[in-house]
Parts: sequence; C-alpha cells; structure tokens
Amino acid sequence: IPYARFEDHTTNGDRRSLVSVAWRKKCATFQTTRRMAKFVTSGGAAEDGKKPDPTILRSKEEDGKTVALVPTMGYLHDGHLSLVRCAATRGDKVVVSVYVNEGQFAPGEDLDVYPRDPKGDLAKLAGLCDAIFMPEALYSSDDSHQTWIEAQHLQQPLCGGSRPIFFRGVATVVAKLFNIVEPDIAVFGKKDYQQWLIVRRMVQDLDFPVEVVGMPLLREEDGLAMSSRNVRLSAEDRTGALSISRGLTKMKDAVQQGAKDAITLRQQLVDEISLSGGDVDYVEVVDARDLQTVKTIEQDVVVAVAARYGGVGGVRLIDNMEMSP
Repeated sequence: IPYARFEDHTTNGDRRSLVSVAWRKKCATFQTTRRMAKFVTSGGAAEDGKKPDPTILRSKEEDGKTVALVPTMGYLHDGHLSLVRCAATRGDKVVVSVYVNEGQFAPGEDLDVYPRDPKGDLAKLAGLCDAIFMPEALYSSDDSHQTWIEAQHLQQPLCGGSRPIFFRGVATVVAKLFNIVEPDIAVFGKKDYQQWLIVRRMVQDLDFPVEVVGMPLLREEDGLAMSSRNVRLSAEDRTGALSISRGLTKMKDAVQQGAKDAITLRQQLVDEISLSGGDVDYVEVVDARDLQTVKTIEQDVVVAVAARYGGVGGVRLIDNMEMSP
C-alpha cells in the first residue's frame, strides 16, 4: 500500500508550493496495490513553521470513482479493520487515515501514553485499502491554530461534560481530513456514538458532500468493547471493566421486557460498575437522535457509559448500547 512522508520540496526560498510539481506528477501515476492510481502524501514539519500540503492526488482516469475514508487514531484492532472492510463495499477506493489528533486532548489527558504502532498498522492494512494517510502534524507547531468547529448542543452532554474541548478537536480534525482527502463516504464506528452524531451534524450544517456511515460497535469475546486503550488495562482492571458490557446487556434485556424507568435502570448500572472498581464518569440514558436525557424509555435510546479503571491516571473506557422499548 503506497504512502509517503514528503519532506519540504521547495527550493531556494520558494515556499508557495511545498510539494513540487514533479512529485505531483509522479504520485498521480503511481500504481497502487489495488486497481486504481492514487497516492497519499503525508508531510513532516516544514521550515518556518509551515506544513507540507498533504493531499490525495487523483489521476484523470479516476474521474467518477468514489473514495471512502476511514479516519482512525491508529493502534488498529479488529473493530477498525471492520470499518475498512465496510468502506470497501461502499466506495471504489478506500483511504485510511492514521493520526493521533492532539487537538482533542486537554492538558493532563492521555495524549502522551496513547498507544501507537505505525509499523503494525501498516501491516494490518496490507491488502485492505488503496492508500494510507499518516500525517505527522495537522496543526501549526507554534500553537497558532485559531479556527475550531463546534456542534454547540450535541457536544455538551456525555463526554462533553468532562472533556470540554474534546469534540471541537474531533470535528475540526475530521473537517481537515475531509478537505485533504475529499472523500465521498466516511465510515465511523458507533462505539463513539456521540462523535458519530456530531460528524453527521457537521456534514449537514456545513454542506460537506460526504455520506457519513455509522457501523455497530464490536466487542471482544469476553464482551469488552474494542478499543485501542484496552491494551493499557491490567488483568484485574480488564476483569472489572467487563461489568460495563454485562450491565448494559442486563439493562437492554430489562427494556425489552417492558422496563421503562430510566432513572432506576441507570442507577443499577452505575452501582454495578462502581462495585467492579470502576470510577464512573457518566452513565446516561439519552434519546438516540439528540442525546437529550430521558426519564422514561418510550422511544429509541442509547445508554452511554464512561468509566475509568486503574485510579488516577488510569484507563478511561467508553461504551454504549442502543435500546428500543
């Protein structure tokens, strides 16, 4: 699978074009491991604080073909790979981005310890996609970035309560990826249900010509929601974290049997997670369309959970389950 980290190809002070015409022509005709010619560039830091221009280069022969993008933060697992396989059924070409987005991490969060394995990611993607976009930086190195995208209402509940800058960072980097890759389709996992809704809303409100596809959350054999952060759990904490999916399943069974009191059901789930050693950030029963809290389950809802295992500096896990009365 072709990918490159383009350095600054400007010459003698001419920095208007950070990727040279010669490189553009070469990339436009580069033959990929699948059937069409497309290349993804990803640049390192350029001089004077300027970033290279990472862009997908389309050849004329590609006109009319659709591009499906799968944005990831790397350390890929089977959940990510299922999104890539879904993308291959939706678009003529598949691009996977691998980028740990610093814009969504606040000071004191786990940016520095977020798991990374770029070589492993490349190996896992071999044969599954047409191109991989692995930028080193998408923000100015001098902290001069000033423009952020916010979904004012959807970003406030759930993760927005304890991570107030998180979703502005998510929305902004996704917009950057859309502008760079120019996909027709973007595939997201619904483990990050709130993120999926926010991206859909951003696309609607800002008129991005992108179809946003949400795919169901996938679980490990023991029920734990697949996550790159799972690797940081101790054996004891992983066992405790199983209370999240166990409690969600019990709650779904109760709803299907006619239970409607969201307040009581929520508290039962909070208690189960707490007894397992989890520090609950939130457990909420929300309307599946707008994430507003519900007290009585009379419509499609999502039960969303965030809990930390391992004490201060431990591993924060999120999970959810869609339920219908």
